[in-house]
Amino acid sequence: MSQKLNANGNEREFWGVIPVASAQQTTEMAKIMEDIGFSTATCLQIYGPPFAPLVPIACASQKLKVASGVAVAASRSPFETAFAAMDMDRITDGRFILGLGSAVKSATVGLYGMPDYKLMTHLRDTVQAVRHIIAGAHKGLEPYDGVYYKADYAEMIVTAPPVREHIPIWIAALRDNMTRLALEVSDGLMAHALWTVSWTNDQMAPLIDRTLKEFGRARSDIDINCWPWVAVNNDKRQAINDSRPTVAAYAGIDVYEHIFEAHGFLKEARICQEASKRQSDVLSVLDKVPDEMVEAFVSCGPVDEVLERIEPFWNVADSLCPMSPYRHMTMEQLQFYGGGIYQLVAAAKQ
Repeated sequence: MSQKLNANGNEREFWGVIPVASAQQTTEMAKIMEDIGFSTATCLQIYGPPFAPLVPIACASQKLKVASGVAVAASRSPFETAFAAMDMDRITDGRFILGLGSAVKSATVGLYGMPDYKLMTHLRDTVQAVRHIIAGAHKGLEPYDGVYYKADYAEMIVTAPPVREHIPIWIAALRDNMTRLALEVSDGLMAHALWTVSWTNDQMAPLIDRTLKEFGRARSDIDINCWPWVAVNNDKRQAINDSRPTVAAYAGIDVYEHIFEAHGFLKEARICQEASKRQSDVLSVLDKVPDEMVEAFVSCGPVDEVLERIEPFWNVADSLCPMSPYRHMTMEQLQFYGGGIYQLVAAAKQ
């Protein structure tokens, strides 16, 4: 058993992302993850809500926590989010973490058709409303008058008590302001996969320290969870090539431009953005995404090499959620790199 500790001086924890799959496949993954030593299983909201795929995980495991990683706050009412969280906490016997994120307007407005909210304001409102509902639905709710969410609950039936009146809420963050919000109001910070080792340690660690001090919180008051991209493959060249479409796709999203610019890839990012406007045609510009750009964001290679590259995340993080690149991969490739993450965590836990 590894004696290496996390940034809070506690045992290092690993999260794992599960895909949407059949109940049988998902339960098999849960058993493998629990045997290896993962602490938490999580599911992304790409389009649909991330709660249902977590149910088989909860049913097939005894210790695994389950987390929405993340649920897009603006895609549903805080009332629904609160009751989904309480349902999940009941199903899991108190092992649920509500991970929330704002997404971007091209998703919340362009896909979900929601109003053009100020997304940070909306997320703050959602966190406060969800806590209000979870803590009080079984007692009789007082009216809530938030910036966007307003409800009088006049005809609401008092519900059964929740498993926990305080379900942990974690916030996903990319930029400084969202990171500050997470450190101010949430129980955990989920760092974006574009937070590289250098970005995390050089740019975000000082911000985290300043912000916690500003809001009178101790480092132990919040969990910090980093999501490094990894492509575990003894054939490093193949790992780089397989990772290139994912890096190109993210470079093609204009709100991420500042991250790519900070790493020296502004020109390449703008080429990818132009391709992205053509119905995400990033495959046409893969030759403009050099190996150095791929390796800046994805740790590629054998297990030992990848573990060495992601080690500095532990200066900041309490837990890691290694993610494999996924854009334009076959199911066979996804399963291969998912297996590589299992190998990575198993090696780290030794």
